[in-house]
Amino acid sequence: MLAVFWMAAGGALHAVTVTSEPWGKDQAGNVVDLYTLKDKDVEVKLTTYGARIVSINVPNKSGQMNSVVLGAPDLQGYTMGRVPFAGATIGRFANRIAGGKFSLNGKTYETPKNNGANTLHGGPMGFDRKVWNAKPTAGGVIMSLVSPDGDMGFPGKLTVSVDFELRRQKGAPALSIAYTAQSDQPTVINFTNHSYFNLADDPATPVFNDIARINADKYTPTDPRGIPTGTIDPVEGTPFDFREAHAIGKQIPERGYDNNWVLREHKASAAVAEVSDPVSGRDVQVFTDEPGLQFYVPKFPPPPPNSNLPPRRGTQAFTLETQHFPDSPNEPSFPTTTLMPGSTFHSTTTYVFTVKRN
Repeated sequence: MLAVFWMAAGGALHAVTVTSEPWGKDQAGNVVDLYTLKDKDVEVKLTTYGARIVSINVPNKSGQMNSVVLGAPDLQGYTMGRVPFAGATIGRFANRIAGGKFSLNGKTYETPKNNGANTLHGGPMGFDRKVWNAKPTAGGVIMSLVSPDGDMGFPGKLTVSVDFELRRQKGAPALSIAYTAQSDQPTVINFTNHSYFNLADDPATPVFNDIARINADKYTPTDPRGIPTGTIDPVEGTPFDFREAHAIGKQIPERGYDNNWVLREHKASAAVAEVSDPVSGRDVQVFTDEPGLQFYVPKFPPPPPNSNLPPRRGTQAFTLETQHFPDSPNEPSFPTTTLMPGSTFHSTTTYVFTVKRN
């Protein structure tokens, strides 16, 4: 399938092509498609397996095109779990739920534990493992899914759609991701996109020299299980202070970052975070109406002295996961993640890509 749409950008029109092709079948035999969104200087590939971003190709300061997200070259790379969660839409509940259970309206619900004692990213068969329906739009594709009552232990029949749109923001290429959801019973939801970003020309390049800024005065500390303690602490005087842009590795904790920042502003018109690669010149800005940002940068410590264990190589990437706070159903003081029947959830996150030539 091929469609060409004309999009307005600063008074001018530019063409966005939307194409699709079969991409194989998942382990249950469901047909999976690959969509390509393209305009003059950006190409985005999406798959219906997990409503997932496969690649985002943008130029460096010399005009060389490379993908700024990590992905697999074929469907098997995802179905076989070689790149867990990479690029996927995460649900029903992104991040962790402590102990794999929560209470809602006086009833306790249990969800499968797939992260030690916790439920992570909706459980072992979350949205990242589903084949979504897809419909092309003017400049993008809408992917939709019906999650039945009791899916991974969550209550309510949930109808969710994710609208991916390639567009322009102040002349720069941008990928907008808009989430919509409705439920026929009270339930809890938390959605995000789990792309692993690497802005370098070589995706094996460590990201610790990338320059990051996060507009957040506070964050949610966690216990050793990755579960918030319930407090909201200032970033000042901690390794979590990215209010002034600096290298990711400047004061990174021993095991890297895997934390939720409490965003100062959360409206679609305000940039909440930005990361730049000084070598390639590539830059990504994040705009969102979500209250939190999970910044994940794996960093594994060296093996113990006198051991024969090889060093563990962390993913050479970072995530910018816009979402509500981890374990919110178990923390009444956090922004609510409850969705009631008759209400519609809306949220939009936009990634804007530019090039810094100096």
